[in-house]
Amino acid sequence: MNEAVNSLLTLVRANQGINDKAKLAKLVCSQCKLTRDRSVFYCDDFAVRFSASASRNFGNTVLSLSNLRKYDDRPFIVCLVTPNDNYCLLANTTFLKKISHSSQQLRENNIRGSFNGSDIARDFEGTENGPVNFSRLFLIHAAIGFEGNLPRLVEATNGISPTGVKFAVNANAKTNIQAAPARAKAFIESPDCQTLKRELDSKVERHKSEILLAALIENVNVRGRLIEYLIAGEDERLRQNLIAALKAGKRGIPPFKTENKLGDYSKDFPAFRTETDVETKVMILASNPKAYNLDKMLVTLQPCAAPSGDSDD
Repeated sequence: MNEAVNSLLTLVRANQGINDKAKLAKLVCSQCKLTRDRSVFYCDDFAVRFSASASRNFGNTVLSLSNLRKYDDRPFIVCLVTPNDNYCLLANTTFLKKISHSSQQLRENNIRGSFNGSDIARDFEGTENGPVNFSRLFLIHAAIGFEGNLPRLVEATNGISPTGVKFAVNANAKTNIQAAPARAKAFIESPDCQTLKRELDSKVERHKSEILLAALIENVNVRGRLIEYLIAGEDERLRQNLIAALKAGKRGIPPFKTENKLGDYSKDFPAFRTETDVETKVMILASNPKAYNLDKMLVTLQPCAAPSGDSDD
């Protein structure tokens, strides 16, 4: 976790037993130089919401989903102040079990409702939701993001099916999916693979100065999406705006959206269709694979007509 988050956690630990959320919030806001947005205190590196309860188990309303959306690209921390201890939880959308308050009309195109303290998972797939695991947990969240979590929250909250359709594997699809390793091997051994590599290498070379500037951004989600867009983005005007912001040394990057697809860069060859995922890697940190959405992977591998010729990828 970055230095700013570590400073927050150190300050919270140093004030165990303060038993006054307003006092702790004022102290943190002053020392960490945070901006207040109603009940949320934030900076470029994280956002925090302070709550109070008699015990570690609390059901208080924390925040609306629409407000969480504004801060879901950075660690969103709930600091629970109890009489004897302060507890911190990550409450990004990946770690919400559902949306509770006034959320009967929650839909993917109708963001509404709030979440309670009881809706925050204390354990995520065997990993405790606590400060010692914040770095690992946020890396997982950064790969999914708000848009990736929204269908799950809609389904969990309302008991309705999300807009996506589960992929059904029929006999033809099964045959093609099982043949995918052989197709991948054939592509890697073909001249097309070197053509794709040269093309991507040239894009990296063209924007290497901007990529190095973007690498200085501590927010892993913003950093990854920005580098992805520099290499694979389709809107040249937006790319130039992003480059201008980087060169000007602005902390605020113009808002932009990357498509939540399996691949970031699509390239068709006579005998193959390819999808390339653009990934960034800080070598001293752990990372997670993007192909967590198995339906998207299976849809990509299902039988389809090749661009020209008889093969497909």
